[in-house]
Amino acid sequence: MESVIAEYLLETPFPLEDVAAMMAGEQSSGTFVRVAGETDELRARAAARVLSIVPENDAAEPALLSAYVARKGASGPFRRARVRIAYPVGNIGRNLPTLAATVSGNLYDIGEITGLKLLSLDIPGAYRSRYPLPAVGVEGTRRSLGVSDGPIFGTIIKPNVGMRSEEIAALVDQLCAAGVDFIKDDEVCANPDIAPLAERVPAVMAVVRKWQDRTGRRVMMAFNVTDETDAMRRHADLVASEGGSCVMASLNWCGLSGMESLRAHTPLAIHAHRNGFGAMSRHPLLGIGFAAYHALYRLAGIDHMHVHGIGGKFVDTAEEVTEAARACLQPLSEGGPDDRVMPAFSSGQWAGTLPRTLEAAGKPDFMFMCGGGILAHPDGPDAGIRSLREAYDAVCAGERLDQAAKTRPALAAALRFFGSK
Repeated sequence: MESVIAEYLLETPFPLEDVAAMMAGEQSSGTFVRVAGETDELRARAAARVLSIVPENDAAEPALLSAYVARKGASGPFRRARVRIAYPVGNIGRNLPTLAATVSGNLYDIGEITGLKLLSLDIPGAYRSRYPLPAVGVEGTRRSLGVSDGPIFGTIIKPNVGMRSEEIAALVDQLCAAGVDFIKDDEVCANPDIAPLAERVPAVMAVVRKWQDRTGRRVMMAFNVTDETDAMRRHADLVASEGGSCVMASLNWCGLSGMESLRAHTPLAIHAHRNGFGAMSRHPLLGIGFAAYHALYRLAGIDHMHVHGIGGKFVDTAEEVTEAARACLQPLSEGGPDDRVMPAFSSGQWAGTLPRTLEAAGKPDFMFMCGGGILAHPDGPDAGIRSLREAYDAVCAGERLDQAAKTRPALAAALRFFGSK
C-alpha cells in the first residue's frame, strides 16, 4: 500500500506504544472508540500504521502543559521517542492541504501528548508525481539569468518599506549597473499605498529592460505579490506583461492552497519566503521541522526556498542552515523527478560569510543575498557586488579571504567594515 511516512518527536507520560497507536488512529480511520461502519476491511485499507518507535531520553517535566494529563494525574517520567507512521495516500488523494492536515492536524491537541514535532516526510515518487514540479527550478533560474556557474548573487530592496516607486526604480538602476544577478522585495513590501505594484512593477521593469538591452544581462527581480489569491494571480500577470521573470510570496500567510493556485496560474519563478517559520520550528518539541515544512511547499511547485544564513542575524545554527540548503538540492522523492529548488541564503550575509556558505551547500547552486552586505559596503553597492565575486574567486583558488584581500580592494574594504560589526 502506497503511503506517506511521517516521522515525529513525541513526548508523553503514557506508554509510547499506546500513544503512537492513538496518533495513527486519530489521523486516519479511528477515534477514541470504535464506531459503526469501522469494519475490519476498512481498517485494513485506510488505517495508518505505526512503523517504528525509537525511545530517547526521558524528561522529568513536560515540555508543554496538558489539562488532560493534569486531570488524569499522570506524572513523569515524560517519555520521548522518534515515531514513524505510514499514512495511506488513498485517504488523501491529490490534496495538499489534506496531506498537511493528515500528518499534522489534531495530533498537536491530543491530551496524552506533552510534546510533538513533525520532523520529516517520506513521499513516494508516484505520489509526488501527482503534484506540480518547479516551473523554473535550479537550472531554469541559471538559464534565465545567463549565469552558468557560481552562486546567484543578489540583494534585497532596502529600506525594506517606505520608498516610492521611482526611488525603488532608481535603486534597481544602481544595482543593475553594479552587476547584481537577483533583486527581491522585502517580505513586508508587497502592495503598499506609497509604492503599489501597479505602479512599481512597470517602473522597475523599465530599468531591468534598459540594462538588458544595454548589456545583454537579464537581472531577475522577485516582486512580492503576497495577497489574496485572486489578487496574486493579477499581480503575477502584471509582472509577466512587463517582461518579468519572478514573483515572491510569503508562504505561511498565503498558505498551501494559495501557493498551489499561484503555481497553476503562472510560469514565472516563485521565490518562496518562509517568514514566520520560526513560530513553527523554534521549540524543540512543538511544531514542524524544516525537512517536513519544505516538503509540503515543494509539492506546491515553488522554485526557490529561503534557508536563512550562516553567521547571520537569525537564530539558526550553522548545522540547521546546512541541512536546509542540502535538502533543497536533493530530489524530494527517491526515484522521483528532478524537483530540486534553489536555496536562498539571506540575513546578515556578506563576503565574509560566503566561504562557509559554499561549504554548507556543497555546490554553488544557491542564491546568496546580501542586503547590507551590498548596499552598506563602504565604497558603494558596486563594490559590494565586487566583494562577493572576489570572495568567490578566492575560495575557488583555495585562498583565505584575508590573504586574497591583499590584491582585491573591494573584498579588503568589506573585511575591514563588516568584519568589525
